[in-house]
Amino acid sequence: MTPVTHKSVVTMAVPIMLANVSQPLLGVVDTAVIGQLPEPHYIGAIAIGALIFSLVYWGFGFLRMGTSGIAAQAYGSGDGKELAAVLYRALLLAAGIGIVLLVLAPLISKLSFWLIAASPDIEREAKIYFDIRIWSAPFSLANYAILGWLIGIGQMRWAFVVQVYLNVANMLLDALFVLHLDMATAGIGYGTLIAEVSSAFVGLGVVWMFLRRDGERPSLARILDRDRVRRMVLVNGDIMVRTLCLTFGFSWFASQGAKISDVAVSANAILMQLFFMGSYMIDGFATVSEALVGQSVGARSRQRYNTAVRISSQWAMVTGIVLSLAILLAGPWSIDVMSVNPDIRSYARTYLWWAALTPILGAACFQLDGIFIGATRTRDMRNMMIISLVVYLAAGYGLMPVFGNHGLWFALSLFFIVRGFTLYARMPALARDAFA
Repeated sequence: MTPVTHKSVVTMAVPIMLANVSQPLLGVVDTAVIGQLPEPHYIGAIAIGALIFSLVYWGFGFLRMGTSGIAAQAYGSGDGKELAAVLYRALLLAAGIGIVLLVLAPLISKLSFWLIAASPDIEREAKIYFDIRIWSAPFSLANYAILGWLIGIGQMRWAFVVQVYLNVANMLLDALFVLHLDMATAGIGYGTLIAEVSSAFVGLGVVWMFLRRDGERPSLARILDRDRVRRMVLVNGDIMVRTLCLTFGFSWFASQGAKISDVAVSANAILMQLFFMGSYMIDGFATVSEALVGQSVGARSRQRYNTAVRISSQWAMVTGIVLSLAILLAGPWSIDVMSVNPDIRSYARTYLWWAALTPILGAACFQLDGIFIGATRTRDMRNMMIISLVVYLAAGYGLMPVFGNHGLWFALSLFFIVRGFTLYARMPALARDAFA
């Protein structure tokens, strides 16, 4: 295993940070490509279609996080056969969920478009996009499993390569199909489909390289071992509940802003984009924590665990402070880039300092998430998320009638703070149980 030093932590984090930041560029490129067509409904269709898949796939993001923690522990313990078995189990789970999504596709489509209630032109084009891209579901979820496994064994650079391939292939194919073959919405759908399917095969080629090198081939009985499969399902289930709570929390924030005014919801959306960009950067160190903590637990090394937690947390907090300053200084310019409306610009500037606080306040809970995932203490992570969500909603409902949007932002800040403190309170129990 790689020694845990400041240099090794940063070296591991940088590729993940770059891969994370490349994610928002996909939406920008898709919008820019389809935006070359004169009809405005094409942009709306792609935005809505991408939103549906983001919500569906984000709900299954546990395949990445759950796999990384379990794989890291197997890697740390030196159990090569179990490490390979973890990958096969994750891929089987991804394939199973993907097939279920294909079977339920008509229902998902009908429900999604009923909830969104877009114009007939937008809905027609969005359905074309949905009907094409849904066929990538098993492969997209397999990508989550592959990335989680690579992160678990500390191969951040190869995880970065797979992710960059997906993004670049998607961009190039979208441009080819839309701008040169005049395929409009269908072109975006096929470009994304081919990119996601081919990315899964690229990822499989990468992990096969490691499996062949190690020469470990677990038996089918070991892969399907009831206790190990049950553990993976429970870990992934806890992470799924946590993710759904987080998704609900951000959706509630947007919906409450909409109740204040159109200007408020638009300004909040711009400010939240600044927060999301910051969170992508901080998540780089949380991801490193997943790998290093999991490996330390697997190796039964309390000293390595303490060093990993200390160094990765220090870098996460420093990154949070730097990003907060960056948002505060570059925020006015960013607001002007994202909106030309003078009312939205003025309103967003009033609340910019709240957005600038989010990286500092969120760094601790993001980092602790990574530690708990690596240690596979996902039940604690789930429970603390539920407690934090309840406090957040109670604060929001109580403060908004008096303080308006300031009350809403305070509630969101409290959400991060409570998550950080409750998870930190469970750290002694995590260490005690992991190294008992």
